[in-house]
Formats: sequence, structure tokens, C-alpha cells
Amino acid sequence: MNRTRHFLRRRRPTLVAVAALLLTLTGLSPGTGGTAAAAEARRANGGPILPVTACADLATDGATASDLPAVPDAPTRITSATVVEATATVPAYCFVKGYVAPQVNFELKLPLSTWRGRYLQQGCGGLCGYISATTFPTAPDPACEARVGGDFALAATDDGHTSPGPFSAEGWGQDQQLRIDFGYRAVHVVSVAAKAIMKEYYGTPSKYSYFNGCSDGGREGLMEAQRYPEDFDGIIAGAPAAYMPFLASEHTAWVARANTGADGRPVLTADKLPGLHSAVLTACDGDDGLVDGQIDDPRTCDFDPASIQCPTGADRTDCLTLAQVTAARKLYSPPTDENGQLLYPGREEPGSEISWAGPPVPWITAPPGVPTFAPVTADNYLRYLAFPVGQPGVPLADWEFTSQNFAELLPEQRTIAALDPDLSEFRDAGGKLILYHGWADTLIPPTGTTNYYRAVQDTMGGPAATNRFARLFMFPGLYHCTGGGPGPDNSDLVHQLVGWTERGAAPQKIIATRADANGNATRTRPVYPYPVVARYKGTGSIDDAANFAPARPAIRPDDHVDWLGNDLLK
Repeated sequence: MNRTRHFLRRRRPTLVAVAALLLTLTGLSPGTGGTAAAAEARRANGGPILPVTACADLATDGATASDLPAVPDAPTRITSATVVEATATVPAYCFVKGYVAPQVNFELKLPLSTWRGRYLQQGCGGLCGYISATTFPTAPDPACEARVGGDFALAATDDGHTSPGPFSAEGWGQDQQLRIDFGYRAVHVVSVAAKAIMKEYYGTPSKYSYFNGCSDGGREGLMEAQRYPEDFDGIIAGAPAAYMPFLASEHTAWVARANTGADGRPVLTADKLPGLHSAVLTACDGDDGLVDGQIDDPRTCDFDPASIQCPTGADRTDCLTLAQVTAARKLYSPPTDENGQLLYPGREEPGSEISWAGPPVPWITAPPGVPTFAPVTADNYLRYLAFPVGQPGVPLADWEFTSQNFAELLPEQRTIAALDPDLSEFRDAGGKLILYHGWADTLIPPTGTTNYYRAVQDTMGGPAATNRFARLFMFPGLYHCTGGGPGPDNSDLVHQLVGWTERGAAPQKIIATRADANGNATRTRPVYPYPVVARYKGTGSIDDAANFAPARPAIRPDDHVDWLGNDLLK
């Protein structure tokens, strides 16, 4: 895989050249912020940087910039630019909409009076097809003076297509250019276009560029670090769908088939999940030395669903039928081929059961009348994205878990998978990477991320060398991304990344918070760089992070997962 990496990468264009082209084509006029020289002076003094161009002028005459240097076939058009007034929690900003050809739509928010040179691009989720909402990060760190986060300019893209749903590939998946846009191009060209527009608007380029994504957005973040190492100074990649072709076609298809009966309905129903989850906690919650409603590392959990099998003829919510025991056992097992070889480096982890019916979405099962998304997602992917354009797709019902079918997925992984562990160019460019994943994630198995991170360590000189630029945080009891869970599910990663990138303050711990419906914190816990875990000191509330200290895990399973795609991580 490394032999093709340099061919696929593109160098970032010179922003001054791009901005000059935009200026020539648009005839932009000065705004109220003064000259570019004044903007540079304010930047040097650390103060907010004001626009040198009126917001509305960004869209004058369509503001077309074609043939951007070093970005082939990427003309950019700004379709609108309007001022959005400030609120109590949001600064005033210039709201820019546009697209990069052929149809990579993006939105860009440019603060009017609070920008301090930072750019933050947001990733998308599912199979994209929509523009994620962006919010200005608040700034708890005294070093960040803009209280409502207006020191950042924000952008997001739909990855080059629109879809009726977040897991749909119908209508665009058979277009090779749109596959490429989704796979790796869209995030890159939007970062280039956004930086050129910022340079024109403020009269000075952005000083630091950041990317924050989870799920497919996490895959996008890794793709940027691997293919375009100079696009972003800092990247947050949460629950990354790095193994996308095998995630959708093997793991998701496996769990969908495992829990679908002959009648097409879920075998393991949503009303059985609380009882199953309770049994798992009874068996494994105390394995980490503390009974607290969450499992630190579910790989150490030895639980057999047969332990709560219903008596013959019974079917209650606190027990499982024989068919449900069989389904649960398959869900707790990775997909395998005809020889027993793993087709994916992960499974549904013990402790994630409640999330099988959502949040964030009903994935494996659902209440009556509610659609289940895993079957829809796997079927959609196998029909429209799994194989090269022009080759017929396969319905989920006809998919077979074989080594031959796995091999047929390999051509498209070159476009969509983000598994290259060689991050040397990103490291050498000064980049910083924060990876995170929840141990109770239902949509994307967390062991895929620990397996990838171990491959990065093996490639980049070991754990100590890797920690200098890339750190992984594994959150106990966290569902997919920030979709809730028995463990704390909220944390400030953006400013941890800012501190590491701009001040060299590598994150030693992340304080995760769980809050009630009124926003009041009910539990805080520290999360340390993997594999370090939080251990209770023995006194004080178990809901207070101050009463925990870092420790090496008593048992640490091997992070190397032996699966059919081992060679893809070399």
C-alpha cells in the first residue's frame, strides 16, 4: 500500500497564488477592516483580525475561481455570502455558500470581528450527502480570549453528493468521480478553497488549520493525514470508519444477517436489550475493580448469552429464547469466512447492548414499526459502492461471507479505506492527531481503531515516538461518537488539540462528562492516552474525576488482530 501512497497525494497549493486568482476574477473591494498590511499587524499582535473585504462582495458576479493551482479540475464558485448577526452565544459572521466542481458543496462561516487566524473544518457522518451543522467552539482555556469561539472560521462539505438519507449510496455510488470525491478529494479541495477565501476576506492567511470528524468524519481525518499531510495542523479522528469497505460489507452485513429471522424481522427484539445489558454488567462490571455501571475494556469480559436463556416454552423480557441466544452469540463474534478467518477486526462489544436499538440510531434492532439501519446500510453499500463502477452489486440477502468475496472488495478500498499507518509526512509537517473511540460503540467496532493505532506505532517507531504526535483515547461506556452511553460522553477535544498544536501541551488526560437533562454534570471521569486507564483511588465519589488516577491495565489484550486484511496495514 505504501508504494502507491505518494502517487495518490497532492501538494497543497500556494495560498497566495490561489487568493490572487480569486481577487482577479471577483474584483473584490476593500471592506471596513482596513488593508492587508493592517490585518497582518493585528495578527502579529495577537488581536482579532478584521475583514478587509465586505462580506457581500465575496459573491459578486458569482465569484468564480476556475483551475485552482495544483488542484486539477477544481473550479470553485461562491454562490452566496451574507452577514449573520450575533446572538448571546454565537458571534456575527459572514456565511458563505459555494461548491467545488463538479458538485462538492460547502458552507463557510467567517467571523466579522473575533477571528484570530484559526480554521476548523468539520467532517460528516454515514455516507455523507449533506452538510453537517457547524458550531463555534467555546473557549474554556484562558489563553483563548474569544469566549464564544469566534476565533475560529468554520467549514463543512457534503463530500460531493446529496442523498435522501445518511446511509444511502443510490443515485451517486455508480459515478466514479463522486466516489473519488467521497473517498478522499472533497475534504481536501474544500480546505484549499476555504483557505483561499479566508485569505481574500481577511487579507492574511489562516495561521492554524484543524479538522474535527467522527465516524465517516473520523475516516476523513485519517485520510487527510495519510494523503494530504499539509492540509491541517491538527486532526481529531473519532470512531473512524477507516475500514469502510469491510465495515459495511462484512461487519455490518454480519450483524444485520445475524439478527434477521426468516420472516425478515429482528430475532433479538428491543425489549430484550435491558435484561441482556444487565446480565452483562453483572458478569463483567467489576472486572476493572469498580462496580460503576460501565466496562473499562470489554475485551476482558467473559459472557455467554446462554446464561440467561429462558426456560423451555417461556419468552420473557429478562431472558432470551434459544434463537435469541444464537443471534446474540453471533453479534458478540467477528465475521468469519469459510475457514474461520476473521473478515473484520471487530465485533459488538459486551456493554454496548442498549445502543443496539439506539442511540444514535436503531442499528441492529428496533421497536415494532421502526426501521433498523444496519440491514439498510449493508444492502445499500453492497449494491452501489462495494465493487468497481460498472460491476453489478449484490443484495444483502445474497452476500456470502467467503474469502473470495472479501478479495472482490479490495479494488475499491484504494479509494475509500484509510488504513495507511505511515504518517511520517504528517508528523514531519508538525501535525498532531487525536484519535478517540467509545468502548460501547455499536456502529463501528472499537477494536478496529486499537488495531490501526498499533499498526501506526509499529510503523512510526513504537509507542513513545508515536505519542509525540498521535494519541488515542478510549472512552469506557461511550456509544457511537457522542451518542450517549452509560459512561461520560462529552469532552472538549478541540481545545486540547489547539493547546497541543500551538503551545506544545500534549494532552495528558481528557475529562469526560455525563450530564442530566438540565445540563448539570452527574459524572466526570479522566480518560488517559491508551493504554493507560483510570483507576479509583479508593475514597471519594466515583462520579468525580478528581478521585481517579492513571494506571496500567491489569490485563491488556493484544491489539494486533489477525484478520484477512492484515497486509492493508503495512
